Amino acid sequence: MRGGIIVLLAGAALVVAGCAPESKGLATPPRAKPDEVKVSIVDRSIAGTKLSRARVSTKSGDILILEPDGSVSAVSLDSPAGRDAFEVTEEELAALEVNLGLDLSPADVANFDIVAPEKPRLPTAQEKALEAFAARTRPALPSFPKDFAADPQSFIASRVDVISGDKRGDLVEVTANLKPGVDVDLAFAYATCALAGWADTRGKSFGRHIRTLQNKRDGRLVVGSVFTLSDTRPLGLRVMETKDTLRACKDRGIPAA
Repeated sequence: MRGGIIVLLAGAALVVAGCAPESKGLATPPRAKPDEVKVSIVDRSIAGTKLSRARVSTKSGDILILEPDGSVSAVSLDSPAGRDAFEVTEEELAALEVNLGLDLSPADVANFDIVAPEKPRLPTAQEKALEAFAARTRPALPSFPKDFAADPQSFIASRVDVISGDKRGDLVEVTANLKPGVDVDLAFAYATCALAGWADTRGKSFGRHIRTLQNKRDGRLVVGSVFTLSDTRPLGLRVMETKDTLRACKDRGIPAA
């Protein structure tokens, strides 16, 4: 009984013998499927590792192994022995490369294709898009230096209003008034903290930022920020997490309504 085998498909063996049909563009018929595909078998046994010839039947799916005495052994792909034939470790590949003089590096993929039972599933286009989107997201509260502490005199008043026409009450606008000279980041942080305090009293866990407008009234800076509130985390580039935001606001000395 063989100690185990690794199947290597030679790239040239996948070409169907005979001349290709004359090209007729999209109307060109496909090449006929061969009855067998030539492969090279690496035999792992107590006596050592050796390379021998074999064929894979495209009809039965069996591995047809040419034995040294000229006989042919058939191993079903859908059997424990057949499945074991496709199991190979990185250490075994490295040993084969040294002992048998095989070049299994990526640069030599034209010579050999390593056949595995299950290739790693590649991410779908949707999964890639969601991953890229997640990498761009950040908390709604602006980032401040670690030792930053806001001046309490910077904040005048804030108000949260449900936007008219929203029956569920999840679309809100935060209006924040600040003294002259306050920068935009601190003004938006004040509006976000006010929203976090308001949302916490209503059991809302998240707020997704939609837009922020700023203006000046009597020298004071006024910002109006619109958010949608939800119980579950929404998709958005700037998302407010109520509990985390309240802790950050307290650490920075920014009042929450």
